Amino acid sequence: MPRALILLFIAFFLVPGVRAQQSSDDLKKQQQEIQQEINELKRTLAATQKNKKAGLGQLAMIQKKIKLRERAINNINDQINVIQSTINLSRTEITRLKEELDTLKVRYEKSIVYAYKNRTNYDFLNFIFSASNFNDALKRLEYLKSYRAYREQQASIIQNTQVLLQNKIVGLEATRRQKDEVLQKQEKEKVALVDERKEKDEIVNKLRSREKELNKELSAKAKADRKLRDAVAAAIRREMAKEAELAKKKEASNAVTNPNTSAATKPTTNKPKSVFTATPEGAITSDNFEKNKGRLPWPVENGNIKIHYGLYAIEGTSLKGNNPGLTIETSVNGSVKSIFDGDVINVFDIDGNWAILIQHGKYFTSYSGLSSVNVSKGEKVKTGQLLGKAGSNDEGNGEIEFLLMLEAKNINPEPWIKRK
Repeated sequence: MPRALILLFIAFFLVPGVRAQQSSDDLKKQQQEIQQEINELKRTLAATQKNKKAGLGQLAMIQKKIKLRERAINNINDQINVIQSTINLSRTEITRLKEELDTLKVRYEKSIVYAYKNRTNYDFLNFIFSASNFNDALKRLEYLKSYRAYREQQASIIQNTQVLLQNKIVGLEATRRQKDEVLQKQEKEKVALVDERKEKDEIVNKLRSREKELNKELSAKAKADRKLRDAVAAAIRREMAKEAELAKKKEASNAVTNPNTSAATKPTTNKPKSVFTATPEGAITSDNFEKNKGRLPWPVENGNIKIHYGLYAIEGTSLKGNNPGLTIETSVNGSVKSIFDGDVINVFDIDGNWAILIQHGKYFTSYSGLSSVNVSKGEKVKTGQLLGKAGSNDEGNGEIEFLLMLEAKNINPEPWIKRK
C-alpha cells in the first residue's frame, strides 16, 4: 500500500479511535473519582447518623451526595455517547472495508483470468520477442515482473483486509457488550439516586419537625457571626492604619534625606491599590496567595461544608440566613491548620470559643469555633501548621467557621481551597 494511502488511513480511521479511547479513559477516571467522593460521604454520613438528632450537616452531605450521583449519571451518559460514536465509526469502517474487499477481489479475479488466458511460456516469449528492439524487450520483461508482483500484492492486500475486517467485527461486538455493561451501571446509579432523594426527604422532614430549635441555633450563629465579623474588621482596620502610618513615616524620612528633590523631579510611581502591598514582602505574599487559588488546602483534615458562603435557605423549612464564610463540620477536637504562610495578628474569644486571624499580605483568613489554640499573636505560621482544635456543635460533631477576607471585605473561600 503506498505511503500516502497509509497516512490517509491512519488520519481518518485510527486517530479518531485513539482520541475516543483517550476520552473514554478520562471519563472512567472521572467516574472513579466521583465514586470515591460518594463512598467517603456515605461513611461520614453513616457516622453522623448515629446521632438520632438530624442536623444541617447531614442535609448538606446528602445534598452533596445527590449532586455527585447526578454527576456520575451524566458521566455515564458521556461514556455511552463515546461508545456509540465508536460503534458508528466501526460500522462505517466495516462497510468501507467490505466494499474495498469486494473491489479487490474483482480486480484480482480479472488479473487471474488474464494470467490464465496467457499462461503458456510461448505467449510470454512471444510477447517479449515481438519487441521492436532490445530496450523495448527489457521494458516488456520488467512489465511482466511488475505485473506478477502486482498480483502477489493484490493477494496480500486482500488477505490483510480480510484480517482487518474480522478484527473490526470482533471489536464492534466487544464495544456493544461494553455499552450494555455501562447501561446496566447507569440503571444502578439511577436507582441509587432515587433512594438518596428519599433519604434526603426523610432528613428534611426531621429538620422540619425541629425547626424552632434550629431557628434558635441559627439565630445564635448569626449573633456570633456578627461578633466575629466586627472583631475581624476592627483588627484588619488596625493593621491598615499601622501600614498607612509606616508609609507616611517612610515618605517623611525620604523627604528629609533628599530635601532638594522637588515634586517635579520626583519619579512617578504607581501607588499600590492596597496598603498591604506597599512593601515588597506584602506584594509577594499577596501574589503567591493569589497564584494558589483553587489549590489551597482545607483548614481541617476531614470535613464537609455544612453551610456555604453567602445567602442560604434550608430546604423544606422557612430557615434562611447569610453566612460570612464556610461553616465546616469535622470531628470533635479535629486539627485546624493554616491554609497558607502568614502572620497571626489576633487570637480572641467569641462566645466561649477561640478565633484566630492570620494575615497573608492583603488577604486574611479567620478560623473560629476552636476549643483550644496552639499559636499566639505576632507568631509567623506556615502552610499546614496546626493552629488549634475544633470545638463541637449542638449535634455533637466538630465544627469551625472559616472566613476569607480581601482586606476587610468578606469573599467566598470555596473557590480558593481544593475541591473535596
